[in-house]
Amino acid sequence: MKYLNEILGIRYPFIQGGMANIATGEFAAAVSNAGAMGLIGTGGMNAEELLKNIRRCRELTDKPFGVNLMLLNPETDQMADIVVREHIPFVTTGAGMPGKYIGRWKENGILVAPVISSVLMAKRMVRDGADFIIAEGMESGGHIGEMTTMALVPQMVDGVDVPVIAAGGIADGRGVAAAFALGACGIQMGTCLLVSEECPVHENYKKALLKAGDNATCVTGRSVNADTRIIRNRMARKYLALEKGGAERMELEKYTLGSLRRAVFDGDVETGSLMAGQDCGELKSIRPLAEIFRDMAEGAESAARNLADQASAWG
Repeated sequence: MKYLNEILGIRYPFIQGGMANIATGEFAAAVSNAGAMGLIGTGGMNAEELLKNIRRCRELTDKPFGVNLMLLNPETDQMADIVVREHIPFVTTGAGMPGKYIGRWKENGILVAPVISSVLMAKRMVRDGADFIIAEGMESGGHIGEMTTMALVPQMVDGVDVPVIAAGGIADGRGVAAAFALGACGIQMGTCLLVSEECPVHENYKKALLKAGDNATCVTGRSVNADTRIIRNRMARKYLALEKGGAERMELEKYTLGSLRRAVFDGDVETGSLMAGQDCGELKSIRPLAEIFRDMAEGAESAARNLADQASAWG
């Protein structure tokens, strides 16, 4: 099996999640310069802003980078054209079905990797021409599915004939080694990068992540099919109370309007939406991206050696 770094021409088999309001051109460039695949996330952007971020990214790196298209964005059609015109080599997608775009992307040499949380949906994406599947478990931050990473990845590997990238709850080398043992070719990560020196989120957001323990997150929106994992705070507790009281989706969406931007830009850790995965309890310090990636790679190698030694002992 070829690993993701070999396929994409990058140092490490890691890609950065397309986090809305966070995955800017500058952050994507920093990720790519540190050896992974940086992504510009279109959540919260319009088409003009995407183009500006792509060009800004090119000013800051000569390494490969990609774009994550949040398909519910009303300007997705224009954005799908932009990634072709700008010769973006790698596109990930979320919050929708990218089938109508995949043919043109592939004609232009773009590798396509939808973020998927079920094998059935992944098979459809492969029929449509997806080059990879990003299997995202419910441990991840933000919008989530029902299956855990540990259960989803091996079933995805067995269910599709394209490489699978594991996502959700992976913050150190042990998690990387576990994902590879399950058959993944690479890792998508988000939460552990929020505490990088280069990440543009407010310092209050970073401090909240470092303070978080293993049970710090909760899932809001389950009653209205809008499952979202965030750090439990005053906003989250009120949201859950509204859900318990039978609030409808429109009322809940109105309550959270602008909450992610308040967290990311204003550092509001009480009424902001602090999206984070369950791995936030593993985060101990703010570090450069290069150090995070290096430690994850070295930790994965060490974990793999330990497993090999153990397997020899079993024999």
